[in-house]
Amino acid sequence: MSDSSTPIRVLVWGENRHEQIEEKVRAIYPDGMHTTIKEGIEEHLGADAVVTTTTLDEPEHGLTEEVLAATDVLVWWGHAAHGEVANEVVERVHQHVLAGMGLLVLHSGHWSKIFGKLMGTSCTLRWRSEEDREIVWTVDPTHPIAQGIPHPFIIPAQEMYGEFFDVPAPDELVFLSTFTGGEVFRSGMTYKRGFGKIFFFSPGDQDYPVYHHEHVRRVLANGVRWAQTLRPERAVPVLLRYETEDFYNGRGYEGALAR
Repeated sequence: MSDSSTPIRVLVWGENRHEQIEEKVRAIYPDGMHTTIKEGIEEHLGADAVVTTTTLDEPEHGLTEEVLAATDVLVWWGHAAHGEVANEVVERVHQHVLAGMGLLVLHSGHWSKIFGKLMGTSCTLRWRSEEDREIVWTVDPTHPIAQGIPHPFIIPAQEMYGEFFDVPAPDELVFLSTFTGGEVFRSGMTYKRGFGKIFFFSPGDQDYPVYHHEHVRRVLANGVRWAQTLRPERAVPVLLRYETEDFYNGRGYEGALAR
């Protein structure tokens, strides 16, 4: 695990399908959305982070056990191919989040297998793609993810996401967005699952240059810094039995009838 004196190891996972088949998207993100997201994080974190990328079509989607073990924060963008993500890879990512790996879930990642597994709900919402203006309002100006972010900031063209968003009540609501049609959406929320910290941030549809937006890039960098879990080692929480007055040497669970 990283500590405060070593760079945060960040992996940006991109589905990378729209960029391959849609000229409009390729014109906005010629090197892939994952690359633009990576560059935005590097722009703000500099030497404080080492940022790499991987994509859906890599072996094991680029998310092998070795890769995840060497990742402090995983950034996830997916949309058209959620169903192609192998269940065993989802389970692997899930275990690493519970053990302390940070996770940023972006935009259409709300319907990814990993976010649904972590939330335990349908993660459905209302949407419209008609070049709406999105105004992002800071709900919690004291939150680390909101530092250096204007209140509000405006995204001139964006897909509309609206309530009801079927997710659990967040631990913290950082941003709330409003749209041209009057809709509102909880656009920046944090959760904790096990030892892992999760930040969902909705701005970022593939049809618009949102990941080139200076304030969106700052939010993502802030989110990465916040999501890093500082622990001496990565381990999933486990059930242990502790004898009276022995606070440190728990033993493994052997079953309900074991004594």
